Amino acid sequence: MSATVSRGTTAAPARGPRAEWRPRVTAVIPVRNEERDLGACLDAVLAQEYPRELLEVIVVDGGSRDGSVAIVESYRRRDPRVALRRNPAGTIPAGLNVGIRAATGDVIARVDARTRLAPDYVARAVRLLAETGASNVGGAVRYASTDYMARALGLVMESPFGVGGAAARYGGGADRWTDTVYMGVIPRRVFEAVGLFDEEILQDEDTEFNYRVRERGGRILVSDCLRSAYRNPSSVRRFVWKNFAFGYWKARVWQKHRALIAWRHLVPPAFVLGLAGGGALALVEPWARTVMGAAVAVYGAAAVAAALAVSRRAGLRYAPALPALFAGMHVAWGLGFLAGAARFLPRWFAAETPPPALAPEAVATEAAG
Repeated sequence: MSATVSRGTTAAPARGPRAEWRPRVTAVIPVRNEERDLGACLDAVLAQEYPRELLEVIVVDGGSRDGSVAIVESYRRRDPRVALRRNPAGTIPAGLNVGIRAATGDVIARVDARTRLAPDYVARAVRLLAETGASNVGGAVRYASTDYMARALGLVMESPFGVGGAAARYGGGADRWTDTVYMGVIPRRVFEAVGLFDEEILQDEDTEFNYRVRERGGRILVSDCLRSAYRNPSSVRRFVWKNFAFGYWKARVWQKHRALIAWRHLVPPAFVLGLAGGGALALVEPWARTVMGAAVAVYGAAAVAAALAVSRRAGLRYAPALPALFAGMHVAWGLGFLAGAARFLPRWFAAETPPPALAPEAVATEAAG
């Protein structure tokens, strides 16, 4: 893996002559109860403007109880490029690893079941890998839901106020080096060098994996030319729970890789601790009530300002919902981080298990036909 660009730089990568590299590409799609979106996802992958004989699609089912498996079976009967594998563990990182081990491609493209790829996604990704020497390339997260609440939740996730500096790294300009990307298109040799996804990390597994890539001298590229659309759900309860889980597992990732933590990761737990401590103190100290009131007012003003800024491009009708969603996201993430730090406290003193290696092993396959 090349290391010509220093780690952490945001400068645009140099482009070399366009290489006519046409590797075999395997799209790995981990699923569990995704019958609503899986058909559209497969249609988009199979319609890629890439040589038909150089593309395979492996759907890895994690124990779906809906019609997801039947959908894959119907596609497999019509198109020999589609294969089905089983993921007994049922988790995303385990499913990705099952698919990667079964893949015959020299390049692995992770695809989420709720995402629709642009027709030129694979071709552009392969070209970027060849031209820049990147170890992983990906595009921006673009939320495609039109339902009011789903769109509002997407705006929160796109906002720098919502997710800190992460949103700024996902699209919005020239290609640049970054620390992690959405989905990701990765040469097989990278997995051979750094291992597969860590199956203990049930959320944020891509950040953990990409850290290992960068630690070995690899580079991660985000490019606006890689376009996709993600249909996020409209459930506020699911949104809050997902952010709790992200915070929870971020604490575990931090234990594994101390350099991964940034100031923006510590703001939500500090915010939660401040609310809890300040609220308790305000019960007995009048001055604490004044301080707490001022702090909440400042946060509220910042949330309203961020809501107005974000909703200008999407429509001001979303602005009323955003401040409460910002607060729910930050509190849930902070609580999750604190819960994870407490839950995994003993791991600070234990030796870490290395991630699984890319090695031949038995994979549960489905009989054709």
